[in-house]
Amino acid sequence: MVIGALQRERDTSLWGLLPLPGNLTLDNFTEVNESINLLRSLGNSLIMTAGVVGCTLVFGLLVGYALSILQFRGQGLVFALVLLVQAIPFQLLMIPLYVMVVRYFNLADNYIGMILPFAINSVAVLIFRQYFLQIPKEIFDAARIDGASEMRILRSIAVPLVRPAVLTAMLVTFIGPWNEFLWPFLVTKNADLQTLAVSLANFSQSNGTFLANPMGAVLAGACVLAVPVVVLFLVFQRHFTSANLGSAVKG
Repeated sequence: MVIGALQRERDTSLWGLLPLPGNLTLDNFTEVNESINLLRSLGNSLIMTAGVVGCTLVFGLLVGYALSILQFRGQGLVFALVLLVQAIPFQLLMIPLYVMVVRYFNLADNYIGMILPFAINSVAVLIFRQYFLQIPKEIFDAARIDGASEMRILRSIAVPLVRPAVLTAMLVTFIGPWNEFLWPFLVTKNADLQTLAVSLANFSQSNGTFLANPMGAVLAGACVLAVPVVVLFLVFQRHFTSANLGSAVKG
């Protein structure tokens, strides 16, 4: 992808797999930036992703704490519903969600409309629940005896003890909304609000056909889209590994 993004002329031969000095240029990045404004599209992707991650952490902590520490009627049913949500493909819910968000809530071309369907992540709920279950319940009982409310216990005791879970949920949640294409494509028609994935798709179907190397320009935009995820993985590689191993052994 990187070599294709740097090619002056598209080379489909085996030699095209090599970065030949005579065929390297940065014009593809310039052309795609002039067409779709990479910084603005990156900003839209960042706003959507930050909103989804923030909602995921807040609601994931609340639901995970309730399912693991509190005792209430129907607790098992709620946990079963959380598991059931993972078995339902998002594509099955897309049409009713679109009607609800666009027609009833009037949130088309709105950041809230892009964030709302992903505000609660069942995977994050399960991660927090498993971490909370490993904390001795005597700690929470002692705090209740001292007169602390449940929100105070959650804020001052539970959250500091599950900081690894917060980081794990943040990393797991980030990749999904950052690469999400279909839902932002459905709810945003205003080019100024479209995420980078949607802007690249529209660019490849319209403006890209008039360039000298349209595929190189598309690959240049894809490189820009991939950079934050690659950097995030390199910086937190150890946490990604531990999260994958933990998901395999916890149950």
